[in-house]
Amino acid sequence: MKNKSTIIETAKQTIKAESKAIANLINFLTEDFENAVNFIQESKGRVIITGIGKSAIIAQKIVATFNSTGTPAIFMHAADAIHGDLGTIQKNDVVICISKSGNTPEIKVLVPLIKNYGNKIIAITGNISSYLGTNSDFVLNSFVEKEACPNNLAPTTSTTAQLVIGDALAVCLLELNNFSSKDFAKYHPGGALGKKLYLRVHDLIDKNELPQVQPSTPIKDVIIEISKKRLGTTAVIENNKIVGIITDGDLRRMLKDNTDISKLTACDIMSKSPKTIQVDAMAIEALETMESNNITQILVVDDLKYVGVVHLHDLLKEGIF
Repeated sequence: MKNKSTIIETAKQTIKAESKAIANLINFLTEDFENAVNFIQESKGRVIITGIGKSAIIAQKIVATFNSTGTPAIFMHAADAIHGDLGTIQKNDVVICISKSGNTPEIKVLVPLIKNYGNKIIAITGNISSYLGTNSDFVLNSFVEKEACPNNLAPTTSTTAQLVIGDALAVCLLELNNFSSKDFAKYHPGGALGKKLYLRVHDLIDKNELPQVQPSTPIKDVIIEISKKRLGTTAVIENNKIVGIITDGDLRRMLKDNTDISKLTACDIMSKSPKTIQVDAMAIEALETMESNNITQILVVDDLKYVGVVHLHDLLKEGIF
């Protein structure tokens, strides 16, 4: 059984080997890469990505990346393709074939069929002199000297290289298509990531109360208002404008410093010029403002009109944290 230090050393060597191979891919970038990106971007069809074995798994990941960044893509398993799934490929589609050797039997059968359909083929291969490399329209070199596997057998470094080439294609297409964070949000509406990109402040305040008092409001009534509205705070409003804020913390400090509160009013303990955020701002902006100012509530305004409160708990409930 290997000891801990040996295991860590093996892990380090694996990472070093793969990182070195990935860095070396820069030297293999040619005009074919640029032409392939432009061809995909100008194509009126989809991108069909295919492979066999571990390359097929990498193809599925690249498909996911393409789809999430605005380039429509479909996975087609190379073995299934020659047994009926060739119908996946439509007239204007571009086909990306992934194969380390470029000489697997399925690829040798598949490539001529795709070419007969008139579709362009982009090869991602570690052997540009292979059948796939010499019969494709664009060849992207994913050559690696050896696998991270000590026996140089298990696809490790080679599949990582394929994945990186796919990521490079996706990012180039993303930039060419001016794919923005708003576009990204359309494809990622679920989960915390999606909410960070599309959830706005007005989505958070709909169910919240609107606590407010006047500067002259007695402290007893301020406490009642904060307790009743259950947000741990209240805005102080004068002539329809926010002039201050009172929080639970302000009340605790007041009770610590004063034995008689009967004559105190809201203006005596409020914090002036409180932080506010516009109702149409992104929810993530509200969180960033709270974090940078070490506060747990922020008043929401529509222009200058007070319209609500966002509490840190509202953001936690939505998973934005």
